[in-house]
Amino acid sequence: MPLARAALLLALLVAADSLRAEPPVLRLSVLQFGTAHWELDHLQRHGLDRDEGFVLDVRLVANLPASRIAVSSGDVDGAVVDLTWAQARHAAGQPYRYLPYSSQMGDVLAAPGSSIRDLEDLRGKRIGVAGAPDSKAWVLLTRAAQGRGMALEREAQVQFGAPPLLSQAFRRGQFDVLVTFWHFAAELTAAGEAEVALPMDSLLASLDIPTGLPILGYVFHDAWADDHHALVAGFARAVTRTKHQLRDEPGHWEALRPLMRVSDDAHFAALRQGYVQGIPEPLDEARVAALQRLLVMAGSAAEEVMPVWLFVLDPSDAP
Repeated sequence: MPLARAALLLALLVAADSLRAEPPVLRLSVLQFGTAHWELDHLQRHGLDRDEGFVLDVRLVANLPASRIAVSSGDVDGAVVDLTWAQARHAAGQPYRYLPYSSQMGDVLAAPGSSIRDLEDLRGKRIGVAGAPDSKAWVLLTRAAQGRGMALEREAQVQFGAPPLLSQAFRRGQFDVLVTFWHFAAELTAAGEAEVALPMDSLLASLDIPTGLPILGYVFHDAWADDHHALVAGFARAVTRTKHQLRDEPGHWEALRPLMRVSDDAHFAALRQGYVQGIPEPLDEARVAALQRLLVMAGSAAEEVMPVWLFVLDPSDAP
């Protein structure tokens, strides 16, 4: 009998140890065909999550509202959103910790050979804008125009809409200018159907805003992040390693090609280049201040912008 009890005790101890050794799970919601899916697929396939002591559970959704609802409701722990959404939640008393994902703001396109090369050239033009009036590229474009004494919303014919539909309308010649998300712009430029008319860097420079600011980020509810410091820190390090590998080792991209839904090598190369160009530099307080200026530019009250402590400044010490 003592031997049996000892065996039972040993079995219980082994089982308890096994349970303790089970790594925590991080649930993230991302678009099924979005660029973050590429990044997280690589992270999982190469075991970078387990290297950091957690298991990544990716929940794929069809659209951005579904992803926002998932993180707001607690169905997932985090999601990829734009900075203005995180700011709106903060202003509503629901702060989120913000880990930089991408600095891609979109592009201002015109037909190949177009004479549109300056803000003044936009007067009277038909402009298609992906998303809504708070889309970052449109906000920057209108603010830069205001600096030149122009009110584009009155001096041009502006139409907002879904990016795929606007791309089709642009192809049919229904717009002179298209302000759209970077991956839709990459498809049009790779096919030779459009060219960049007004470089985003020049618009940022005219507003005294640094380039490369992360206007897209992974967000985690602030209270949850406080309770899961090590988990979020491990994820931040895993994401940093992922970005470096995808930037420095192009061979990794062939495995991602099925997720990218590309029909030719030119489109594939344009998307890969766009992702790499969007890898943001680590945040410091000066760059956070620039993001805060951008939020004020987009309509937030200066006294209500996200404070510096909500931004993950150093992936090695997140959140």
